[in-house]
Parts: sequence; structure tokens; C-alpha cells
Amino acid sequence: MTTFSSLGIAEPILTALTDYGYEIPTVIQEKAIPAGLAGRDVLGSAQTGTGKTCAFGVPILQRLAQKGAGQRIRALILTPTRELAIQIDDNLHAYGKNLPLTEAVIFGGVGQTPQVEQLKRGVDILTATPGRLLDLSGVEIFVLDEADRMLDMGFIHDVRRVIKLLPQKKQTMFFSATLPPEIMDLVDTLLHDPVRAAAAPVSTPVEVIRQEVCLVDRGNKTSLLLAILDQEQVGNALVFTRTKHGADKVARDLNRKGVAAAAIHGNKSQTARQESLRKFKAGEVRVLVATDIAARGLDIEDLAFVFNYNLPEVPETYIHRIGRTGRAGKGGTAISFCDYGEMPLLRDIEKLLKKPIPRRDHNYPMEVFEAPRDAKGRAVNADDVEARAAAKERRRLAPLLFERVEGGDQKQRRERDLEVDVAEQQPPDAVNVEVRKRLDAVVFAEHHEHADVAEEDYV
Repeated sequence: MTTFSSLGIAEPILTALTDYGYEIPTVIQEKAIPAGLAGRDVLGSAQTGTGKTCAFGVPILQRLAQKGAGQRIRALILTPTRELAIQIDDNLHAYGKNLPLTEAVIFGGVGQTPQVEQLKRGVDILTATPGRLLDLSGVEIFVLDEADRMLDMGFIHDVRRVIKLLPQKKQTMFFSATLPPEIMDLVDTLLHDPVRAAAAPVSTPVEVIRQEVCLVDRGNKTSLLLAILDQEQVGNALVFTRTKHGADKVARDLNRKGVAAAAIHGNKSQTARQESLRKFKAGEVRVLVATDIAARGLDIEDLAFVFNYNLPEVPETYIHRIGRTGRAGKGGTAISFCDYGEMPLLRDIEKLLKKPIPRRDHNYPMEVFEAPRDAKGRAVNADDVEARAAAKERRRLAPLLFERVEGGDQKQRRERDLEVDVAEQQPPDAVNVEVRKRLDAVVFAEHHEHADVAEEDYV
């Protein structure tokens, strides 16, 4: 049986891994760590929850520690979301607690000055989302994590821009849950004779997850969700919706029925997102409702249930979603809701899985057997239509919002329920800037309905 000590890991890191509760390396760790320690380029394909951060984090820490602490960025880890960037930075800090190295994380959506000051003081390892990158000429190791998610979110051009800023001579470790042609094109230009480390066949779901689907009308989905939460005595659950507006609506409906819930998506401020995550992990919130922006960035231990309130457009996204449970081989349950308009999406998912998902009986059987259509008779997605209408209404009320903010009346502004998260202590001028940023994000999101891209991550 392979152990971490047999992989050539230095004692200070081994001690930290033991303290962190790591015992036996996962498949991706067993394959990627030795290659990374040897300075080889690595192409890793593995499902969510298989320990990729440790797979690239340990080689980075050990190789940089051999040269001692530095004053400029020597390792860059590029990742698609703020939550994932924070998670990676936390893990690196834990793995390297016995080493004289410094780590930092930067992303959009928060004040830039503190981040710049931290970089000026000297950082060995930087974890970042696309944007806000400074001098990268000293980078020795580059990690591109969740590369396919970067592609899904429209960040691939930003990634190429960052790559142009990096030295030609460097070690590159490239990790992606799936390897579509666009990603392989990037691999061919970025990696040199890479060691391939695959933990599982591409797009294969974790087999230990119990998967079920409920055929239900769109209007009954929340009632069905409440019923299953009660039937299964669900302690905590992650619920995925198609749109940001849908996430907020589901969370509000659950709270009105006495189920503590919070929504997390790209239009929420970083402070609000982190607070929702904290409450969920602490058990103060029972249900976390999220868009796919959170699909790769959340690291929640002992998450037993994932619900697909809406089925995803891309079948592979289903794999990423249900991967939030069944972490590192543990069991879990994924229950999906499917209305008549989503039946083609269900067929695509089952084609990817190469087997049907078992149907679950319930008290809200499907009764509507016609997909919604617009005035011209074209099939439309009702959730998209509702989200666009909500965005249009927010833009209509924007002048009133600015008037309230400029007058400093934050209480009345919040009562308008325009879903803008601004800290209470901010002065009116700072609030106004933040609010305008939020409204710009709404407009941006309307043109990227399926991407659920956070404006802060995009800058």
C-alpha cells in the first residue's frame, strides 16, 4: 500500500499532512506528486473531491522550500472562482505550516490596496483568479486548476493573457476534470512532455453516489424539495439552480417555510458569500442554494445531499454538481428535479452516464406535458425568462436605488429588495460605487445567462 512517506515528501510536509488528517494518498496524489517533485510538467484529469490541491501543492512547497523564502512570486496557481482560490490558499498554508514560505490569495470583488501591499511585502506562492496579476517574471511553477471550468466561464482568453506574462522556462501543472478539444489545444501549447495523471476516466461520476430523478412540474419543485428534506431527514443540502435569480427565489421560499437557507452566486459580494458559507458549515443554515459558480469552489465535509433544482445545459456539469457529495469516495445522494421542458437535458445526462437515472416516486407527479413557448411559438426556458424579467425590473428601479444610496438611507434601499449586498459601515460614496458595480454585474449576467459569471471574478 502506497503511503505519503513513500512518495519522497520531506518530513516537515509529512508532519503537516498527518496533522491535517491525511493518511493514504489518493490516486491522483500518488501519480502527480512524484512527477511534480521531479520538476516534470503534469497533466492531471480527476473528478472533484479527489485531492488535486494536495497533488500540486506538495510539489510546489517542497521545491520552493529547497531554495528558501523569496521576495517575489515564484509559484502561481490560477483558478476560476474566489471560493476555490481561498480554499487552495488555506490548504497550502496548512501543508506548509512548518516551512519558511509565504502564501497569498488575490481576486476581484474586494479592495485591491491590501492585496497589493501584501504582494509588495513578498510572496512565494500566489493563488489568484484571472485579473489583478502583477509582475510574474519570477514564476518558476505555474498551476492551472479547473481548466475546463475556466473554459465554461469564458476565461480562456484571460488565461492565455496570463500565460504570455510568464517566463518561457517553468514547470507547469495542468488539472482539469474533463479534457475537451479546446483544453487539449491549450495543453499542447503549454506543457512539454507531461506526465499524465488520471484518477478516473474522464466524465465518470463517483459510483458511490446514489442518484435519483423526480419528474415534476416547474411550479411544484419547491414543494417537492421541502417534502424530501423532511422525508430524508436531511441535515444539510446543496441545491443547484439554473440562474442567480432562481437561487435567490428558492432560498427565500425555503426561509418562508421555516427552512434556514442562503443563496450564493456571482452577484453576491465576497463578504456575503463567505458569510453564507460559514453559516452553512457551522450548521446555522440548513440549505445552501447555488449556481454553478460554486460547483467547483466549495469544499464541504460530510455533505450528504445534493439537489439539482434545475438540470444543467451541459451534461458534464451534472458530474461536477453531484461531486459535491461523495467526496473522496464517501457515499452521498444526488436528487434531480426534471420538468417537461428539461427532458432533453435529462436524456443528454443519461447518455453521458451510459445508463438511466432511477426515477423516484413522489406526491407531485408531472402533469404538464408541454414546454413553454414565447409569443412567436419558440420553445423557451421559463427560468431564463423569469431571470431576464427580474433583471429588467432591477434596471428600471436603478435610478431610485442610486437616489436612496446617495441620500445615505440604506434601510429603505434594502427594503426595496434589489438584492445588492453592501456592508453597513461603508460611507455613501463607497456604497454608490459598489452598487453601480453590482448593477453592471446584473447587465453583464443578462447577456451570459448560462455562464453565471461573477463580475468580480471577471475583472
